[in-house]
Amino acid sequence: MSDSVPRLELLRFLRRVQQQQLQQTDRWIAQEEQRAATAGRAERTRPPKDPGFVVSHGIGEDRRPFEVHVGDCRMAKRTKPVPPIEARRLLTENVEACQFCRPDSELGMLE
Repeated sequence: MSDSVPRLELLRFLRRVQQQQLQQTDRWIAQEEQRAATAGRAERTRPPKDPGFVVSHGIGEDRRPFEVHVGDCRMAKRTKPVPPIEARRLLTENVEACQFCRPDSELGMLE
């Protein structure tokens, strides 16, 4: 430290700098809280996603459907979205229902 500037003056300067940094941090916190509140409102107002239904199909020339899934099933591969009426029709035409997501149950087709 320089002897020409009194220690007390340097400490007061340091305190002002730290106050400015703390105020900036408080502004950043307020901005993040605002973003979180806005994102939370958006999530609450968004309607629940209708998963719909998808059909898995074969590869190559034989691309016939072989399994019906609820739209968000993780077991579904090589899929095409279909409306519920099409999913019902496929299930009545001997296309298999996924044993994990049970689209037949979702469609109310089980006894």
